[in-house]
Amino acid sequence: HKQRYPDTRCFLHYKSPFQLVCAVILSAQCTDERVNIVVPDLFKAYPNAEKLAVAKLKDVEKLIHSTGFYHNKAKNLIGFAQTLLGLYGGKLPKTIAELTQLPGVGRKTANVVLGEIYKISEGITVDTHVTRLSNRLGWTKHQDAVKVEQDLMKIVPEEEWLHFSHRLIQHGRKVCDARKPLCGICTLAKWCPSADKLKN
Repeated sequence: HKQRYPDTRCFLHYKSPFQLVCAVILSAQCTDERVNIVVPDLFKAYPNAEKLAVAKLKDVEKLIHSTGFYHNKAKNLIGFAQTLLGLYGGKLPKTIAELTQLPGVGRKTANVVLGEIYKISEGITVDTHVTRLSNRLGWTKHQDAVKVEQDLMKIVPEEEWLHFSHRLIQHGRKVCDARKPLCGICTLAKWCPSADKLKN
């Protein structure tokens, strides 16, 4: 898949590690495209943790409303900024254990941040695309992201952990669609236990 999907950068727009975490928090149950429409206004109003930490909940909710689950996301964004300043002096830590102490930051967000900002791979980022495709391809039988990640870490070489999710997500968007997978043109079809069942 390296040749087919060489571009493994994050598609969320951000200008600092702080902004990346905010964008990933907003991306839960939301497309990257929608997040990228929302973040310019959010980051204009709150460009750093110091500004966001003292923001009013209603003001943040207004700016991020269209990403869905805006009340929880706004609470997490403000809590993340406050805790980042209080616990870590405003600097993002470099381990999953420390990152997941921050409100709104689970393993998925922590893996994205470590890979994007620090080029550290402690694990594999698992989102809905990765879960869906990993199940289709027979690499896991789990829906729980942590269990899916554990299964993938056993079969994906560690040097590929940083790029694996980006490639699988692109494959999910371009070929292995949730409703209409294009098994006929899929380079993984010969190894995929679902290919015959999914063909139209």
